[in-house]
Amino acid sequence: MSFTVQPLGNSAAKLYTFRNKNGMELAVTNIGAAVTKIVAPAADGQKIDVALGYDSAEGYENNRFYYGATIGRYGNRIGGASFKLGDTVVRLDKNEGNNTLHGGFDSYSNRVWQAEERLGEETSVTFRLKSPDGDQGMPGAADVAVTYSLTDDNSVVIHYRAVADKTTVFNMTNHSYFNLDGHDAGSVAGQFIWLDCDAFVVIDKEFIPTGELRPVKSTPMDFTTAKPIGRDVDADYEQLTAGGGYDHNYVINSPSLDKPCARAWSEKSGVEMRVYTDLPGVQLYGGNGMGGDSAGKSGARYVRRGGFCLETQYFPDSPNKPAFPSSVFEAGQPFDSVTIYRFSVAERRP
Repeated sequence: MSFTVQPLGNSAAKLYTFRNKNGMELAVTNIGAAVTKIVAPAADGQKIDVALGYDSAEGYENNRFYYGATIGRYGNRIGGASFKLGDTVVRLDKNEGNNTLHGGFDSYSNRVWQAEERLGEETSVTFRLKSPDGDQGMPGAADVAVTYSLTDDNSVVIHYRAVADKTTVFNMTNHSYFNLDGHDAGSVAGQFIWLDCDAFVVIDKEFIPTGELRPVKSTPMDFTTAKPIGRDVDADYEQLTAGGGYDHNYVINSPSLDKPCARAWSEKSGVEMRVYTDLPGVQLYGGNGMGGDSAGKSGARYVRRGGFCLETQYFPDSPNKPAFPSSVFEAGQPFDSVTIYRFSVAERRP
C-alpha cells in the first residue's frame, strides 16, 4: 500500500491518496472530508476514475452538489426544519424550502477537518471535527470523526464515529456520485442497479417522508431484479414525478458488512461496485438536480443524471417519525457505523 499527501491549491487543503497492490486508487481531502477520486478496475485491464468531483480546493469549499462529501450532523432531510427531543423543540436551518437538507447552511461538507494519518499495515486517514453545542441548531458539543482506508480486496472502507455531551441526533453519510464508465462519461442511464430492498420510504412533494413504507413489487421503484437505472426513471408514477426521478430511501432487508445491500455495474466498462452497511437505509439518488455546475475534474461538465449516489443512512426525517429506526443518541452514547464500497470487474451477466 502506498500513501501520499500533497497540497490541494491552498495551505489549508490537502489531498491524501492511497494506492493498493492492484493499482486501485482512493483520494480524499480534508475539505468536507470528501472523496475526490476512486480509480477502479475495469475490463481489459483498464482502470477508470468513477467518482465525480473537483480538481481544486475551491470546488470543495463551494460544493453545492456535495460531491464526495461527508454529510452531518444529520444527512438527508428533516421536515419543517425542526423536531422534538423530549419537551424541547430543536429548530434548524431552512435551507431547502421549509426543510433542512444535509445539515443546513453551514454543512460539514464545506468545512476544514483536522487530519490524522495512520501508516503501516492498515494505512488510513481520519478526519476529525469539533461540532459545538448549538452547531447547525443541534444540541450537544460533539466530537465527530470519519476514517477512510483502502484494502487490497479493492474496498473503500468508511468508518463514522461521533459522540455528544447531550442527547442529540446523528445520521452521517457519504455523498459520492458514481459513474462506472468514468466520472466524465455522461449519463448513467444504462448502468445497472440491484438493491436488496423490498420496500422504500414514500415522500411528499417536498421530498419529506409521509411515514409510509411501500413495497416495491409491481412498481417502477423495484430494483430487486437488476435493471438499468434509466429504464423506469421517467415512468408516470407519482413517486417519480414527485422526486423528479429517483431520490428515495430504500429499506435494507438485512443490513450487514458481510452481505451487500446494493450492487451497481456497467456492461460498457465492466466496473462493478458492491455496497455494504450496518445502517437500515440506503438513498438512491439518480442525479436529477445535476447540471449547470462549474467544471468538474479535468474540465468535465457533469450533465443531469451524470452520476448516481448510494448513501447509507438512517431514514430521512427519522427524528419526526417514531416508527422509523431511531437516530437519537443519548449523551455519551456513540454513533459508530461502517460503510464499504467494494470494486471489481463485473462477471458476464444475462
